[in-house]
Amino acid sequence: MSATTTSATPDTGSDFERQDANAGLDPLLLSTVIADSDVDAVVLLFQRDYRPRNCQKQDQAITDRYDDFEALSAAVGSVFPEPLERASEWQLANVLTFALLVDPITDVSEADGQPVRFGVLGSHHDLVGRTAGAMVLDTRSARPVVAFGQEGRRHDGRTEVDDMFDEIRPLLDA
Repeated sequence: MSATTTSATPDTGSDFERQDANAGLDPLLLSTVIADSDVDAVVLLFQRDYRPRNCQKQDQAITDRYDDFEALSAAVGSVFPEPLERASEWQLANVLTFALLVDPITDVSEADGQPVRFGVLGSHHDLVGRTAGAMVLDTRSARPVVAFGQEGRRHDGRTEVDDMFDEIRPLLDA
């Protein structure tokens, strides 16, 4: 488990709106989710791209346990750095129960410290790029706080679902 990070807002300090490939392409505005009085935490998953099977496994594990996230008053969104067409294919293949946020120009990912490609080599080969990451936002106050942030150390590394629960539960006890 990596160290917990704390800040007044997500790294960007800004809101974002993205099409949700799981909601009939309706846009999702992060500030609307954060303002929902029934939501105490927001989990953002930063996927690497459409290829990694481990990203699919993580999304499926969350889908399988989404009722547990809802029981903890947590909303989940997967930030997908691909065009809408690929996000729709991903949704059809994985049948997610939570938001699949299309980020084709990767500005949300980049702003939250998850660059998709690194340097000159990254512009030529997608394996020289980010690893998947996860962030838990505590949304119980007027301004969200990053309660947890983790970037994978390898391309196959993902935050485990139980680790996400371990980060959310203390928020409810505080």
